[in-house]
Amino acid sequence: MKEETLKEKTAKGLLWGGIHNGIMQLLNLVFGIFLARLLAPSDYGMIGMLLVFSSVANTLQESGFTSALINRKEIRHEDYNAVFWFSTLTGATLYIILFLCAPLISRFYHQPELTPLARYLFLSFVISSMSIPHNALLVKQMKIRQNAIIGIVSLFISGVVGVTMAYNGMAYWGIATQTLTYVFFILVGRWFFSGWRPSFTFNFKPLKEMIGFSMKILASNLITQINNNILTVILGRFYNSHQVGFFNQANKWKDMGSYTVQGMTNSVTQPVMRQVEEESERMVRVIRKMLRFAAFISMPCMFGLALTAPEIITIAITDKWMESARLLQILCIGGAFAPIQTLMYNVIISKERSDICLWNTIAFGITQIAVELLCYPYGITTMVWAFTVMNIVWLAVWWYYVWKLTGLSGWLVLKDILPFVLIAGGCILAAGYVASFTTNIYWSLVVKIAVAVVLYTSVMYLSGAKIFRESIAQLKDMVRKHH
Repeated sequence: MKEETLKEKTAKGLLWGGIHNGIMQLLNLVFGIFLARLLAPSDYGMIGMLLVFSSVANTLQESGFTSALINRKEIRHEDYNAVFWFSTLTGATLYIILFLCAPLISRFYHQPELTPLARYLFLSFVISSMSIPHNALLVKQMKIRQNAIIGIVSLFISGVVGVTMAYNGMAYWGIATQTLTYVFFILVGRWFFSGWRPSFTFNFKPLKEMIGFSMKILASNLITQINNNILTVILGRFYNSHQVGFFNQANKWKDMGSYTVQGMTNSVTQPVMRQVEEESERMVRVIRKMLRFAAFISMPCMFGLALTAPEIITIAITDKWMESARLLQILCIGGAFAPIQTLMYNVIISKERSDICLWNTIAFGITQIAVELLCYPYGITTMVWAFTVMNIVWLAVWWYYVWKLTGLSGWLVLKDILPFVLIAGGCILAAGYVASFTTNIYWSLVVKIAVAVVLYTSVMYLSGAKIFRESIAQLKDMVRKHH
C-alpha cells in the first residue's frame, strides 16, 4: 500500500506540476507577445540589468530555509514562525541597503534612469519575503494543485496590469509593476491556501537547528543566481541596453520551455526522495523514472523550440527581435538539459548534502566567469555558446556526486537520457528538412511542428517507451476521474 500511495502522489504531483507550468508558460507566452510588440529591446534591457540584484536579494532573504523546512521530519509552528520573521526582517533590511545603493548601480551601467526604477522594482523581494514558510508548508504537504492555482491566477492578473501599462506608454515601468503585482498575489494565495499564520513571538532559537543545512543551501543558491545572471551583468557592462534586451528576450523564451519541465519535477523531487531515502534500490528506481520523464518531455520541447525560433519570434513579436531568435536557438540546446541538472541538484539536497551543492556551484561559477570574460571580446553569440556548452558539460560533475550518494551509475543515466536526445534530435532535423521546401513563414512553422510531433509520437509508440505509456495512462485516468 505504501508503494502505491507514493507512486500515486508522485504521478499526481508530476501531472499537476505539468498542468501548472504548462498554463503558466502559455500565459507567459501570450503576455510576452503583447509586451514585446509594445516595448523596445532597451526596455527589457533596463529590467534585465537589475535582475541579478533582485535574484540575489530574494536568495538572501530566503536563506535556504525553504529546503530546511521541507527536509525536517518533525516540524512545529515555532519553526515556521522563526523563518517568517527572519525572512521578513532580512528582506526589509536588504531593501534599505539597495535603495541607498541604487545610484551606484546606475553609475555601473551608465544608465541614470535605473535609480528610480531600481527603488521601485526592489520592493518585490520585500513582498515575497513574507510568504516563504507558507510556500515550504505547501510543498512539504505536496499541495501541487493549490500552488498551481496560485501561480496561474497571479500571473494572469499581473500580465493584464503589465500589458495595460505598456499600452499606455509606461515602457519598462509596466514590466516592473507586473513583477510587483505577481509577487503580491503569490503572497495572498500562499497565505490563503496554507492556512498558516505567524504569531508575534520573536523566538529565533529554532533557526539554530536548521542553520547548518540552510546556510549551505543559501550559499549554493546565491552562487547559482550569480551564475545564471552573470552573462547579463557582463553584457550590461560592456554592451548596450539593446543587446542586453535581445539576450533577455531570448532567455525568457528559453525559460518558458525549460521551466515547464523543471517545475514538474521540482514540485515532487525532495518530498518523494525523503520518503525513500533509507531504501537505496528504490531511490535509484525513482530517480531513473524522473530522469526518463524529464528527458522525454524536455528534449523534444527544447529542440523543437530551437527549430521554430525564427518563425515564432518573427510571427509573435515581429522581426525587430530577430537577433533574439538566433540566441534563442543556442540557449535551447542547453535548456534541454537544464531539468536534468535541477533533478540531480534536488537529489543531492534530499540526501542532506548541501555542502556538495555549495562547492560544486562555486566551482562552476568561477569557471563560467573566467570563460565568459575570455569570450566577451568575440561577441554575444560566442558568449552564449560558451554559456551553453559549460552548462551541458558540467552535468557530468553533478552526476558524479549523485553516483557517490545513491549508486546511480553513469551507464544507467545515459541509458535513460540518451535515447530521448537522439530520437528528439533526429525528429527535429527531419522536420527542419521537410519544412525547408516551403518559403512561407506560416506554413514553415506549421510543417515543422506537425512533422516533429507526428514523428516523435510515432517513434515513442512503436518503440513501446514505458514512460510514454505511463504518461498516456495517467492522463486518461485523470480525465476519467474528472468525468
